[in-house]
Amino acid sequence: MSEPTDLTQKAEKLDAGDELASKRAEFVLDGPEGAVYLDGNSLGALPVAVPGRVADVVGRQWGEMRIRSWTESGWWTAPERIGDRIAPLVGAAAGQIVVGDSTSVNVFKALVGAVRLAQETGPGRDEILVDATTFPTDGYIAGSAARMTGCALRPVEPSEVPGALGERTAAVLLNHVDYRTGRLHDLPSLTAAVHAAGAYAVWDLCHSAGALPVGLDAHGVDLAVGCTYKYLNGGPGSPAYLYVRADLQDRFDSPLPGWNSHAEPFGMRSAYTPAEGAVRGRVGTPDILSMLALEAALEVWDGVTVEAVRAKSLALTDFFLECVGEYVPEGRVECLTPLPHAERGSQVALRCADAGPVMRRLIDRGVVGDFRHPDVLRFGFTPLYVGFADVERAARVLAEELR
Repeated sequence: MSEPTDLTQKAEKLDAGDELASKRAEFVLDGPEGAVYLDGNSLGALPVAVPGRVADVVGRQWGEMRIRSWTESGWWTAPERIGDRIAPLVGAAAGQIVVGDSTSVNVFKALVGAVRLAQETGPGRDEILVDATTFPTDGYIAGSAARMTGCALRPVEPSEVPGALGERTAAVLLNHVDYRTGRLHDLPSLTAAVHAAGAYAVWDLCHSAGALPVGLDAHGVDLAVGCTYKYLNGGPGSPAYLYVRADLQDRFDSPLPGWNSHAEPFGMRSAYTPAEGAVRGRVGTPDILSMLALEAALEVWDGVTVEAVRAKSLALTDFFLECVGEYVPEGRVECLTPLPHAERGSQVALRCADAGPVMRRLIDRGVVGDFRHPDVLRFGFTPLYVGFADVERAARVLAEELR
């Protein structure tokens, strides 16, 4: 085994050449001897601009201006305005993303909307394919959407989707990055296969947005959803978002029509007439406090390209795997995350027989990752604030706990 100092010196050189290193100062983090935070794939760190912005929203906009803030402080238009701020991070033009509700609610809207689009032109389309490895809630929502639309639900491994598509397929719900293993699925080719079968593609971007290029517009994705509290650092329970491709918006029939998505929201009409554009994805009153906290958090992306983030993400995960290979006793862990860059998200998942207790000990020593039942250690790498010295230290402490 190489001496730790070899990789320590390499980490120092990598940090010295890191073009994103200055972004670290825009987050509330422990000092150099404090915690190594590798759980941004569950909850992103707090951007320094957020507390002051929230204090202003509460104290001045709500406390002093009160109801006037819906217009004078831009509360009413926040869902579309913040959606346009997220759009470049997922490769979308403005006017296609609306922020609000939870990821689960948006998955339901998107999937039912996709089935309705498909059944407009193909009444025999009565099957939904869902990622068999998906985060459980996506599966639950897909099951409910299937019952509501009279469809059969068919779980399929993402790699098997092209062969499972057929004339009955209405919609396909897939995760861009697998939440357990960090595997990056091939969004361009899978979307193309779905379209070739005459169906609609719905993508869950929770573990990719803010970590790697997505290319929604470039690859013709129909609908997409994502959370904002992971790599977008919006805070616990921050609102999710819904993407509806521009040319589908006039046909998008949301299963949750609300007064906020009405063409005349203050007309209080008994009959529902949907608004034009991405606004159709709204439902009820926006959750302003968390939404404006998210808006402040997104300022950390000023001057940053997703391509630069992706390059550092791959460098961080490559270096972590190198350090694990050097430090960790042979046979103690198995890497579940694909090694090829084209198949890797921004996390590393290691199978470990006693993963739960090991992660608890790591956290006690200031290396914060997380554990997924039954035997997976997950380490998320957020390039805006994780450095290479963090990576080396995490692998070294892991090795010490596994010896």
